[in-house]
Amino acid sequence: MVRIRVLVVDDHRIFAESLAAALAAEPDVDVSAAGSGPAALRCLERAAAEGRRFDVLLVDADLGAVPGAVPAQRESGSGPPPPPPSDGIALVAGVRVSHPGVRTVVLAERDDPRRAALALQAGASGWVAKDCSLSRLLAVIRGVLREETHLPPALLTGVLRELTAARKHRTDSERLVESLTPREHEVLRCMVAGLGRKDVAARLFLSPHTVRTHMQNVLGKLGVHSTLAAVALARRAGVRPADLAGDVVERSGQLA
Repeated sequence: MVRIRVLVVDDHRIFAESLAAALAAEPDVDVSAAGSGPAALRCLERAAAEGRRFDVLLVDADLGAVPGAVPAQRESGSGPPPPPPSDGIALVAGVRVSHPGVRTVVLAERDDPRRAALALQAGASGWVAKDCSLSRLLAVIRGVLREETHLPPALLTGVLRELTAARKHRTDSERLVESLTPREHEVLRCMVAGLGRKDVAARLFLSPHTVRTHMQNVLGKLGVHSTLAAVALARRAGVRPADLAGDVVERSGQLA
């Protein structure tokens, strides 16, 4: 019998232990529980090192803080900004990067199309109500291992609307970024990496005055009024930060 290894991650101890006990009663399920994001990450690392990787992670949407986890991407721009992703969703994003073979399912107290869409964007394979039946949860666990995506039917329309809107924002952002010159694009990558004007100047062998001009051009072409807004738009468009660990950009001319 092929056994499914499940890790329950919830900082409500009674709920986590109860759910783990219910799942453990299944003949083909091995289950462990973690009470925090850091504990979950340690469990995943230890299991991987021992050659007994987990298959599915069940993550509380309202989990406490997860130090070092990769934040889920947020959509921003025109209109009211979305709420920040919960730390549970941030853990999903972190696991997607560090343990791509593990399927994640978010357990939620309430249905929320926007947060469910954020969870899917972060890499979750499902969004399930905490009060769903055990049979339903087991069906989801087995389904995500078949590469299925599971959402409550009542959430489907709202989630599709959120994902469609997110894609439109991304497409618009990509179009704006494409209007930049190669030098402006490199300056933007440095901005995404968190570099200030002087650091960008040193990296690109430009004068601070020239970098300021490039930054002003970037803001103007992107249609934003601050560095933070430019960075948010760049991330939506998939702009990668400059590699600060690598070599600096080669000098292409005299210091401007």
